[in-house]
Amino acid sequence: MKRLFAYLIIGAMVLGVLAGWGLNQFLSPEQAKAAAGNLNLVTDIFLRLIKMIIAPLVFTTLVAGIAHMEDAASVGRIGVKTMVWFIGASVVSLLLGLVMVQLLHPGSGMHLPEATAAATAASTDAFSLHGFITHLVPTSIFDAMAKNEILQIVVFSVFVGTAVASLDDKAPAVLHLVEQAASIMLKVTEFVMKLAPFAIFAALASTIATQGLEMLATYAKFVLGFYGSMATLWLLLFLAGAVVLGKRVIPLFREIRTPALLAFSTASSEAAYPRILDSLPKVGVRRRIVSFVLPLGYSFNLDGSMLYCTFATMFIMQAHGVHLSIHQQIFMLLLLMVTSKGIAGVPRASLVVIMATLTYFGLPEAWIAIVLGVDHLLDMGRSATNVVGNSVAAAVVAKWEGELDPIPEAEEKPA
Repeated sequence: MKRLFAYLIIGAMVLGVLAGWGLNQFLSPEQAKAAAGNLNLVTDIFLRLIKMIIAPLVFTTLVAGIAHMEDAASVGRIGVKTMVWFIGASVVSLLLGLVMVQLLHPGSGMHLPEATAAATAASTDAFSLHGFITHLVPTSIFDAMAKNEILQIVVFSVFVGTAVASLDDKAPAVLHLVEQAASIMLKVTEFVMKLAPFAIFAALASTIATQGLEMLATYAKFVLGFYGSMATLWLLLFLAGAVVLGKRVIPLFREIRTPALLAFSTASSEAAYPRILDSLPKVGVRRRIVSFVLPLGYSFNLDGSMLYCTFATMFIMQAHGVHLSIHQQIFMLLLLMVTSKGIAGVPRASLVVIMATLTYFGLPEAWIAIVLGVDHLLDMGRSATNVVGNSVAAAVVAKWEGELDPIPEAEEKPA
């Protein structure tokens, strides 16, 4: 089914390009614009469906995840070391995406018509430290959910999840209810994502109908630029692993090829989770460490997704002629660092984070439509990167804890 869905995505991309080209070639500019407006209805509905599930999905998944982190208290030393690595990797991923998109300027050639009107929308007036910190704390969780204020929902969820985890009996009835609600919301998300091919078709057809096939050159630059940035991140992860693990990093990367390819082909790092659990002990990482680090990593260490968040957000702004000052870019990194932790594990979570970032800067969230057409292709890469990042993290923490076993001779031989 996942392979079929991938084929549907690719088919929607091809048909969207062909339909957009036909509208651009055989209709007048006014007619093409009207047709694009009708197509945008499909994309708008898809975006509204995503917004519909944000608040309950963030709350239930984050509360359930934190409530099960009682091991972080009993094994506090491992928890601290794990989070130190996660935070460092997150900063590097976000900064790399920001630096690479500034060097490559993949969106600078698009010149979308909204650029002039929106260029002044990104203001730093509300971005003082006082304003940011006070905005983190909701005055009402119901108000925060009604307005899809992700930061505020994250803060409230952290408090609730920590409170549940700190209770002696873990409030089993409440925890079970939250877990069931999370399962339901994930299933709703799955239903919504089945509409992605239609939204992708509409988004590509609408864009090319008004912009022409020249738009594809910019998309190619965007996709190749992102994969080049991701290759750089893989190299950095390999080098960082080599510093801590020494030659052990080579069999590690060899062993995680299959989980990474599985994540790439399915565009889901979750699909590779069982394979990583099985693969890492084969290179000497004790299962105790794997079982502790990986669940945390799937919540707090999505390196590929964070790289994409900065790269895609800046691409969208470049495409619309919006320029951010150094102060704004630093704030964006801080914002993404926080919001990217709130919806980890959610399908297409990066889209939700980017939408929230655009909204926070006073920019139209509908601008995200320009990346919908290629998002699945990029999701394949960032899912594989998430797998690699978490595998390296587990091995590094095991090394720091002295819990790396010798690799059996059969495992040391080249595959």
